[in-house]
Amino acid sequence: MKFIAILCTLMCCSTIIAQDCTYTLSGYVIDLHDQEALAEATLSIEELGRVIKTDAKGRYVIKNLCNGTTYSIRVSHPSCDAETIKVTMNGDTERNINMEHHLEELGEVSITAEARKNAGKTAIESQVSTETIQANSAGSLGDALNNLSGVSSLNTGNTVVKPVIQGLHSSRVVLITDGTRLQDQEWGVEHAPNVDLNNAGNIAVIKGAAGLQYGGDAVGGTIVVNPRRIPISDSLFGETLITGVSNGRGGSITSTLVKSYNSGWYGSFQGTLKRFGDFEAPDYVLSNTGAFERDLALRVGVNKYAYGIEASYTLYNNELGILRASHVGNAADLANAINSDQPLVINDFTYTINPPKQEIKHQTAKLNAYKRFNDLGKLSFQYDFQQNNRLEFDIRRDSEDVRPAIDLELRTHTMTLDFDYTADNTVEAKAGILGRSQTHFPDPSTGIRRLIPDYDRVDVGVYALAAKTLDRWTIEGGVRYDYNYIDAQKFYRTSFWEARGYDVLFPELVVEDFGTQLLTNPEFTFHNVSATAGVAYDFNDTYALTFNYALSNRAPNPSELFSDGLHQSASRIELGDIRFDKETSNKVSVALSRKRTHWSFTIAPFANYIANFILIEPTGSQQTLRGNFPVWEYRQTDARLLGVDVDNTFRVSEHIEITNQLSIVKGQDTERDLPLINMPPVNTRNRVTYSNEKWHHLKVWVESQYVFRQNEFPDTNFDIFIVETDQNVLVDVSTPPDAYHLINLRGQLDFKVSDQSTLEVALAVNNLFDTSYRNYLNRQRFFADDLGRNVSLQLKVNY
Repeated sequence: MKFIAILCTLMCCSTIIAQDCTYTLSGYVIDLHDQEALAEATLSIEELGRVIKTDAKGRYVIKNLCNGTTYSIRVSHPSCDAETIKVTMNGDTERNINMEHHLEELGEVSITAEARKNAGKTAIESQVSTETIQANSAGSLGDALNNLSGVSSLNTGNTVVKPVIQGLHSSRVVLITDGTRLQDQEWGVEHAPNVDLNNAGNIAVIKGAAGLQYGGDAVGGTIVVNPRRIPISDSLFGETLITGVSNGRGGSITSTLVKSYNSGWYGSFQGTLKRFGDFEAPDYVLSNTGAFERDLALRVGVNKYAYGIEASYTLYNNELGILRASHVGNAADLANAINSDQPLVINDFTYTINPPKQEIKHQTAKLNAYKRFNDLGKLSFQYDFQQNNRLEFDIRRDSEDVRPAIDLELRTHTMTLDFDYTADNTVEAKAGILGRSQTHFPDPSTGIRRLIPDYDRVDVGVYALAAKTLDRWTIEGGVRYDYNYIDAQKFYRTSFWEARGYDVLFPELVVEDFGTQLLTNPEFTFHNVSATAGVAYDFNDTYALTFNYALSNRAPNPSELFSDGLHQSASRIELGDIRFDKETSNKVSVALSRKRTHWSFTIAPFANYIANFILIEPTGSQQTLRGNFPVWEYRQTDARLLGVDVDNTFRVSEHIEITNQLSIVKGQDTERDLPLINMPPVNTRNRVTYSNEKWHHLKVWVESQYVFRQNEFPDTNFDIFIVETDQNVLVDVSTPPDAYHLINLRGQLDFKVSDQSTLEVALAVNNLFDTSYRNYLNRQRFFADDLGRNVSLQLKVNY
């Protein structure tokens, strides 16, 4: 027996000695939604009693494990449900661990707006903070984006706010909402994005054409608006935000309710109502500038790691007044209105919205699904349908005629198929294909010549992107091809057709000759190739440098090609040109960033050279049956845009923070050696914030916004002949307004209402000193001052 016991002991020892425990288990801890690596995740190996953490890139390495042994590993991360996984070692083993990382969205999350580098990207991206979205709840998407460096706005009064990224706007800025490219006739300068800001969970701005997956024509940049993420947990939560404002004597209310389950099923509802009367400048009422907006968003779906599907519907419905003083009756009135120090029409305050006005209804229905394949990636499919109805009402001579002057309907069907490669966390790769069919129909029953004709459009796109991380280096590249086809039916006045030389250049386009008018059938095909390449280097945990080159091509939009008549809500006659070729942009951007607790900054210069740049500028005036209006014509030239965006954050103490932003952009028409029209003036924004979490999360800030005078502009002034006085009068539409300085304040507190509910109270004052000013990029500056002091009170309840 003693011999047998010794023999068994020797055999066991031999087995232990023979067992090979020199193997390594490694991989990444990843957010299962967007494949973002999770730093500082904790892994506890129960059998060994060892605890390790992931590094800054979300990677973990566990050494000296035994081959063939099964280990239980408990994984945890802040704001995640802890998970326990079992791994059987088979030599050196690679295992990525996916976690649900969005439970924090049940509570309050405040993300500081900053310029930051997208994971695996070399383009600079700016994020709009949750606090900024909430502060602008009663405003628009453009109002929220105005808080970012390099982003300004082209305004038509206070309610029509169009984003401008580093000097470019309209069709050069792609807007993505919940994975869908917005198709809302963005060509008009007074066509604001048809998006409810309150439905946004996060907003990102990619400056330049580096986001090729969204489109190759984003010469200016891409705005990505995503709804709130819904966690995989059994929960019911929501929030209601009420805002009241003094200027406009109105406000807004928005509510969100979400129900989710551990099984992955979820549903959500979000609705917004806004109502404002006439807004006011410091010295007078801005008559007929009210607004009435009603929005709705519904989502239902299932979200699992292996697969998911979602159906959604959004409705944006808005009625907007256009400043009454911007519509005049004759040449003398036009000259007087533009040259006057105050509006020629000032009425008492009212909530009534009369012509001139806009009524816009935009509907989007979407179905998307995805399927993940282990050790390979994620395949996504999406179909969306959009219907945009745009009505523009003019002041008609016959007061009984209530028909809109412009009645446009745009219907768009889009299908996309994308594949994300996720098997290797040091590589980001994505490829996809897009198909889009679009029909534009202007209702002919308005009794007024159609500004934009009937047309059918087909777009096909295919792209591939890849980025590789090598220690401190990140290298990326991508390419995209787009096919664009437009088939239009348009009437031209014979005199205009011949004056432009179209009768010589395009005789084959004429379908039928009606004497004074010609029916034509223009067809255009564009083949566009876009590309991006970049490199990023992290010097250490403090400094990083990125370089990006982007080539983009943009086909002319229907407005640039076909405009021919009075654009009512823009208060001007617009003339396009079917001779236009596509724009080609070559943009180089560099960014140096520093991230430290006490001082962080980003300095991002850029240079954008655009061949065949399309612009619109005033060339004179014309008398019509509905009044005298300035004439604006599109033309092509070569352009150069140079600029720099600067962001600084100083943490003075535990409670005090100072932020600074500076944006400079210079645009030049290199063919004529003249400044480009409507370039944003130099502007800087400085803010001092005091916060104290122990005092009901108190946060108070004072902000200084200084906008310099735009000293570089083309001379586009023109003379108007006044019949009554038998003389010419100079109409000054070029000289920019003076510089101005605004002071804004905001303070907010949180109060605990119950275990599951909090009340947040915020008070804000914009234009504290009721300063009279005119913004160079506000089209109503020709007729009136900008907004005076505005006091707002917000109440937000989470439940």
